[in-house]
Amino acid sequence: MAEGEENLLVVIIDCNPVWWGRRQQQQAEPAQIVLSHCLDAIQVFVNSYLMLSHRNRVAVIASHTSKTHFLYPKNVPDPRLDQRRGEDGRYEQFATVDDTVVEEIKQLMTSDTATSELKTDTLLAGSLAVALCYIHRLEKEYQTGQQLNSRVLVIKAAEDSPSQYMNLMNIIFTAQKQNVVIDACILDKESGLLQQACDITGGVYLKIPQMSGLLQYLLWVFLPDLAMREVMALPPKVQVDYRAACFCHRTLIDIGYVCSVCLSIFCSFSPICSTCETAFKLAKPPMFKSKKKKRSLQNGGPSTSLL
Repeated sequence: MAEGEENLLVVIIDCNPVWWGRRQQQQAEPAQIVLSHCLDAIQVFVNSYLMLSHRNRVAVIASHTSKTHFLYPKNVPDPRLDQRRGEDGRYEQFATVDDTVVEEIKQLMTSDTATSELKTDTLLAGSLAVALCYIHRLEKEYQTGQQLNSRVLVIKAAEDSPSQYMNLMNIIFTAQKQNVVIDACILDKESGLLQQACDITGGVYLKIPQMSGLLQYLLWVFLPDLAMREVMALPPKVQVDYRAACFCHRTLIDIGYVCSVCLSIFCSFSPICSTCETAFKLAKPPMFKSKKKKRSLQNGGPSTSLL
């Protein structure tokens, strides 16, 4: 690492209560993992990242179904956590990260218990936007000659939400412009949207084969920096699902119609674009002219043409 360079890792945790609640009911199965076990693995991973270098910085964001919550660092520290630190002999920085993340997760998961209608989609687009804004703010605070190498790790549990396709694509191209790498650690089903994010920004996409080995995969694949990954034997790249979501129903489609003005995608043809309100002129069928017919007169007379 060159002089004046620092590394920043932003970890986004999918805290969808619907998905984790279902996994809690299936805890008897050996292939399942609960939120508490996932947080333990993430805490060890974050502490290992901080141990690599004193120039490494970390931020943790929780992605909920209704909001995005910044777990660490906090602008106003909790005095109760400050009193408990140092009593168990833990390193102060590690204890600060661990206690703050656990306490904020508890408050987040219990804050919406009285909500009658709970959404099942995770606000991943909003969490990525918050992460990019946080990275941009830190970069503006750096002086001339200093550099911040940033990357985002998304630990995703719930399924994709096609309704967030447009917002996610804007965020992905923004991250590419800011040279921010997006990595994805998938706990359940494949994510076509994060496959595109990792492929465009140069990150690593990995679906965990065994949930019990989450910590091992985090330390092996996502702990090394970008320079170290070039000399490591990482999992092969997956085939990226580049299907787009239509603007009318927010569903992924294979074949669709594209507006020639604003490039909006639709699953069915419409004479007027609902995005830019452009009216398309339908091509009329070609007009065929009738051919000239010749009729010969009797007695060998000259022929005349009739239109």
